[in-house]
Amino acid sequence: MKKIIFGLFFISLVINAQSTGTIIGKVVEKISRQPIPGVNVLLVDTQIGAATDIEGRFEINNVPIGNYQVRISAIGYTTSVRSDVVVNSARPTQLTIELVETVLELEGVTVTSGFFDSEPTEVISLKKFSYEEIRRAPGGFEDVVRALSVLPGVGQQSAGRNDLVVRGGAPSENLYLVDGFIFPTINHFGNQGATGGPLSFINLDYVEETSFSTGGFSAIYGDKLSSVLKIDLREGRSDRIGGKATISASQFGLNLEGPVEDKSNFIFSIRRSYLDFIFNAAGFNFVPEYYDLLGKYNYNIDNSNRISFLFVGALDRVKFNNNDEDDIFDNARILGSDQNQYVTGISYDHLFRNGILTFSAGRSYIKFDSFQNDTLLNPIFINNSIEAENELKGSLIYKLSSNAEINVGASVKFIDFQTDVLFPNNFITTLGDTLLQNNLTADKNFTKYGAYLQYSNLFFNKLRFNLGGRVDYFDAIDKSFYLSPRFSASYNFNNLTRLNFSTGVYHQFPSYIWLAAGNNNLEAIKVNQYILGVSQRLTENLQVKLEGFYKDYKNYPASTLRPYLVLANTGAGYGGAEENFESFGFEPLVSDGSGNAKGIELSVQKRSTGQGIYGLISATYAQTEFTGLDGVKRPSAFEQEWIFNLSGGYIFDHQWEVSFKFRYASGRPVTPYNSNGTQSLSNYLTDNLPPLHTLDLRVDKRWDLGGLSLITYLDIQNIYNRSNVQNIRWDYKKMKVDDTSSIGILPSFGISLEF
Repeated sequence: MKKIIFGLFFISLVINAQSTGTIIGKVVEKISRQPIPGVNVLLVDTQIGAATDIEGRFEINNVPIGNYQVRISAIGYTTSVRSDVVVNSARPTQLTIELVETVLELEGVTVTSGFFDSEPTEVISLKKFSYEEIRRAPGGFEDVVRALSVLPGVGQQSAGRNDLVVRGGAPSENLYLVDGFIFPTINHFGNQGATGGPLSFINLDYVEETSFSTGGFSAIYGDKLSSVLKIDLREGRSDRIGGKATISASQFGLNLEGPVEDKSNFIFSIRRSYLDFIFNAAGFNFVPEYYDLLGKYNYNIDNSNRISFLFVGALDRVKFNNNDEDDIFDNARILGSDQNQYVTGISYDHLFRNGILTFSAGRSYIKFDSFQNDTLLNPIFINNSIEAENELKGSLIYKLSSNAEINVGASVKFIDFQTDVLFPNNFITTLGDTLLQNNLTADKNFTKYGAYLQYSNLFFNKLRFNLGGRVDYFDAIDKSFYLSPRFSASYNFNNLTRLNFSTGVYHQFPSYIWLAAGNNNLEAIKVNQYILGVSQRLTENLQVKLEGFYKDYKNYPASTLRPYLVLANTGAGYGGAEENFESFGFEPLVSDGSGNAKGIELSVQKRSTGQGIYGLISATYAQTEFTGLDGVKRPSAFEQEWIFNLSGGYIFDHQWEVSFKFRYASGRPVTPYNSNGTQSLSNYLTDNLPPLHTLDLRVDKRWDLGGLSLITYLDIQNIYNRSNVQNIRWDYKKMKVDDTSSIGILPSFGISLEF
């Protein structure tokens, strides 16, 4: 490690290219997306700036390389500050700024949003991350989902996976949107019927901004219960063809971007893992391999019309090296899964004087080839499934006045679901239940419809409320039609203190794989949510938030064969025989499971100002319980009563930065094993794993090479080598409990060259 740090320091002394860069961008009104001319764009603590033209565009040239704050202000609009604007000489820094129109200007009072912009339709439980905030997160592998792990209300299930457990919700309850297109999952090696996986396949280099709602989201979003992650991709550069070559902790890849003609541009990336080379060379028995690809094309017809095309794909493969009896035994405990998946679509935006009209057509496709063999290499489980969705949707955002807007939209999905499952014959679970089903086949076509209407109003820059509702229809289940009303309000006391409230009804349809066993009697899962919070801005870049939440679950699928089992307790991990095939729902299910989640969250965030300290502290206390058909209330399998996160860093200058992340969480409930490897129903979810805690550190170094930008980093996960127990399972060879712990200290490095 000393040699690496010394080498970086030596290179920094040798290379002293002093360069400048360019900041370009566009400023638009947040609701209507109309360009705003005459906006002042100023780099804070400098005399450098520009004003937007009639099309809302600006360009700031000859900016010394570095990390800046950009202040955007105009009469009649809230002032916004964009932090972590990194300028280099390799590529123009692109910004898209959205300003909110103010209703009332008081003499001597400046209405600002500063570093903590808000969404008019999402007034509560929302966090935004910029590209730079995600990139530099320690232990995050530059992964969008992993960066969310420090937020309040987000559980910590496993160091090696991206299973989001948000405010007590199952990993199947999260909605992913990339440029407005719905992704069933954004993870490699994803779980069927859930949304988790070990690593995201969205290339962070093309992410402009993310927003993450942990509850209380508006009627615009449906068919999910717990969270919404929106990822907005940026456009390609418009001056020339450029790109980036990267090698990181687990993969290498190449990016390309640039103009096609005056009105169009593209972005493209392809990446491949290299862990399979290392694992094979080291003689590992379990070898994963993956590829992913991203492409986007934008064509600006004119100032009011735009067409965009998106394609994101992933290819995942698992290889088992069964070289000896130990390899065969270890691999017999693993459910392998080869997967092909992609999401593609085309969207059209039309801007008019008071709003924006959007139409899109998209397709998502996932092919699961899951398999598990016994110690004689005979197959005990084979699952070949295809889930494909073709969606048409349209939306309208219309400004009724400077303080009122309406959102309306509708969608239809045509679904193709196929499955062919070979299941263990009379498989006996560790709890003594016998699963009678031994094979399932299905080839079905379903249809989903959804529509929403939402009205928002702001009174005197003080009180904003959103009133809306949505209807959803799914023809695969007997009770097909559902209504979900929602309401939220935010009162701004003095431009620094804000009181927020949200309530609503949320529905989520059963996963397609749960319907394979003929469970068309299932209803949509229902949650009534109540959220109350207060936020206090201490300074322009320092904010404190306190929120309490309560979620009341109804109609959760529960097993009639295993009356203790509610599917809210499934969906994390890789599934398979060691998890008693619980998450697949290959058994008779009824919508009689119930539960609740309640808790309180505190967060303190200091945004980066370009240099110096930044950070986030969050603490959560929560309790979650579910009740199956046996009528016994039990804690959720994902419950962690206490979660504490401390993350942050220090930016020394435009070259050096250090960051850290500390996480602590109570151990989640587990079912202990008996001395013979069985489990007792009386002990179901009565024990707890030890608490989890880790410390990750990262050092970043930048070089600007006069037209090239080189970034290197050293990332050390679990620096004090904590052995966190992730799960327990029974080792039939040793006839004792195997405490599956996470990997110890894990150093990694990354290099990227932008040109």
